[in-house]
Amino acid sequence: MTELPPELANWPAWTPGDEQLGQLELLTSGAFAPLAGYLTAEDLSSVAARGELADGTPWPIPVTLTVPAAAVPAEADRLVLRDPEGSPLAVIEITERAAVDAPGDAVRLAGPVTALRAPEHGPFRALRRRPADVRAELGSTPVLALTTRRPLGQRQLGQLRHLADQLRARILLLPLVAGPAELVLRPESLVRAVRAAARQLPEGTLVVPVPLPPQGNAADELRARAVVAAAYGATHLLADGGRVAGEPRDRSEKPEFDFKKLGLEILAEGEWAYDPLAEVWRPLGRIEPGLERGELSDGELGELLDHGDPLPAWLMPAGVAAELRRARPPRSARGVVVFCTGLSGSGKSTLARDLRDALLERGDRTVSLLDGDLVRRLLSAGLTFSRADRDLNIARIGYVATEIARHGGIAICAPIAPYAAARAGVRKMVSEVGDFLLVHVSTPLEVCEARDLKGLYAQARAGVIGSFTGISDPYEVPDDADIVIDTSAVSRHDAVAAVLGQLTRGGWLA
Repeated sequence: MTELPPELANWPAWTPGDEQLGQLELLTSGAFAPLAGYLTAEDLSSVAARGELADGTPWPIPVTLTVPAAAVPAEADRLVLRDPEGSPLAVIEITERAAVDAPGDAVRLAGPVTALRAPEHGPFRALRRRPADVRAELGSTPVLALTTRRPLGQRQLGQLRHLADQLRARILLLPLVAGPAELVLRPESLVRAVRAAARQLPEGTLVVPVPLPPQGNAADELRARAVVAAAYGATHLLADGGRVAGEPRDRSEKPEFDFKKLGLEILAEGEWAYDPLAEVWRPLGRIEPGLERGELSDGELGELLDHGDPLPAWLMPAGVAAELRRARPPRSARGVVVFCTGLSGSGKSTLARDLRDALLERGDRTVSLLDGDLVRRLLSAGLTFSRADRDLNIARIGYVATEIARHGGIAICAPIAPYAAARAGVRKMVSEVGDFLLVHVSTPLEVCEARDLKGLYAQARAGVIGSFTGISDPYEVPDDADIVIDTSAVSRHDAVAAVLGQLTRGGWLA
């Protein structure tokens, strides 16, 4: 790595998000070789049209960096990229900048990147090896790679053993740990599940986590996986269609890329089925027709995990099943956030307190209450009612609720939360570690105003209080609420019963 230049302190700095940090690590580690930095507009156009850089070097995917315009002054020719702790990781020499169509003012930067130091933090960091070191260990033998964002089942393991035996190849498993994994697995859970699966494979199988962010479409997903597999020394890649959630397998929208230019052969997934008599997986051509395919959809697998049911041995090895149960415990033991939103005076605080009391009386789950007024006094003291400060208040509530859910508790939140984007941000944050239920307390404005014991609505209409939700500031009605309750139409008892019923039906309560 390069010594920190003395002028570093004078350069603008910015901290990328997790997926951008993953892409930066691929650039600086050599996993994106021969790239030395972020692509120019000319390179991007050439990649899209011909699958090569402007100079003719084969390259199949766009690699770009988009930052807020405020992070990089117009006169700046360098930008320091930092990790979440604020330590410098790399510096980009800006050779091109272009405005992009993104929320807020943003610019796309191009130019070479120089690493200042290696990333140091994150689970399984010791397993994230440099491609050159992995290639040196693998040597000149054929290498069969599998890249994955999901746990490996018996079918995939059977195919890997079969193909590795045919090719006389070593197996390289590359769990992709940037971006969302399937089945709501966090990166560390995915790595544990893949390592458990590797114990069912031949000795010498390597597991190397790779921070490859999800690509925008199925074609680029497969191409990106091929790039990193080749960089780590793979000669063959067992493809799964380059699947991206919601994307079809058809890749005809882009010109085909010749993967042999990467020194790699793509092996398509074969059609395999489970033979229940022999209790093994076999290629379809080697067994009698009509046998079970032996597969479950992600939804079916998720339901088994949610209810705590055992996973079939023909589907997952015991070690992988154990890791999945640890990563996705049954809902009865999983953290959940009940997020109540509504106008001032809608009854959301009363509902939240009554719900907390009902759960405490049951005694089977730990419960924490994050009420709007209480949070304002203790967690968000000093914040105003501007949109930026309102969003920050909701983000703080979401952070605390997420930590409660991470440890298996129930968090009940009751802020006004008038903006859909802020509520969506909390849902996303919580969903990485637990479950999220949005309760819209939909009591009409005129009822809320008539209930106003503090006189806030009157002050708002008189102009004494500015930016008051429902009067001088908007309330964006949720279109994604899991429960809608109008407290002018139902009793306190029935309102609580509605939420408890949803928690019970969903399996969070017995």
